[in-house]
Amino acid sequence: MSVRITADSTCDLSPELIERCGITITPLTVSCDGKSYLDGVEIDPEKLFEITEATGGAAATAAVNVKQYLDVFGRLLQECDEIVHFTISSAMSTCFQNACIAAEELGHVYPVDSENLSTGIGHLVLDACLLAEEGRSGAEIKQILDERRKKLDVSFVLSTLEYLRRGGRCTALAAMGANLLKLHPCIVVQDGKMTVGKKYRGNIQACLVRYVRDKLAEPDTVDPKRIFITDSGFDVETRMLVEKTVLECVPFKEVIHTRAGCTVSCHCGPGCLGILFYRN
Repeated sequence: MSVRITADSTCDLSPELIERCGITITPLTVSCDGKSYLDGVEIDPEKLFEITEATGGAAATAAVNVKQYLDVFGRLLQECDEIVHFTISSAMSTCFQNACIAAEELGHVYPVDSENLSTGIGHLVLDACLLAEEGRSGAEIKQILDERRKKLDVSFVLSTLEYLRRGGRCTALAAMGANLLKLHPCIVVQDGKMTVGKKYRGNIQACLVRYVRDKLAEPDTVDPKRIFITDSGFDVETRMLVEKTVLECVPFKEVIHTRAGCTVSCHCGPGCLGILFYRN
């Protein structure tokens, strides 16, 4: 039995990982400056920031619709027996609901609500690829990862609240106050939703070091198999500083750097970074 693994563009895996693992990506739609683009196909974060900085406007994302899912799943089912598809949290988008409608119509498709975003989804997708290589069925893979998703620890630290302000997710006063006080909030995914965690104050590099040490303060609770360091635009020096701090806390077997896609970028702006890993 052949099982294909697919995921929405919100999984934020690199093109190299996507190609190496044979993953098919279904792109969300990004809207900015009155135009619509397919995420990762017609627009990337650099172009997104270029447009939004030039216009001072906000960008928005729209879910993959049922027809798009039907087209992709229908094509792939001519080449494989089953599909396991991963979406952004159903509390954040209608992608999962739309994928379920398409799956019910076609059969042999197993949508998984990641209850997560970005490379939190990416962890599940890579694990699904390994399980498919082992010969597990679509139903088995879905069952295993519906449980494993509960162990994900996903968070990001923001350099600026400006993009949240533009999108109406915080007030201009709050954004101004955070900027004046050099506050950098940590956004945490809990129960499929984003909430505000600890607020860090000071230079962003120093804040990221404190953030990493806080998240990995109890190494015995951390699965050292793999960690993603995902950001929406940082220099190499900062990325390497974060990796060095991560490995000082927990000797992960695999550290993967990825660039956040348009879904995270349009809400969090440039200078957002997170570490994403499993708890034991």
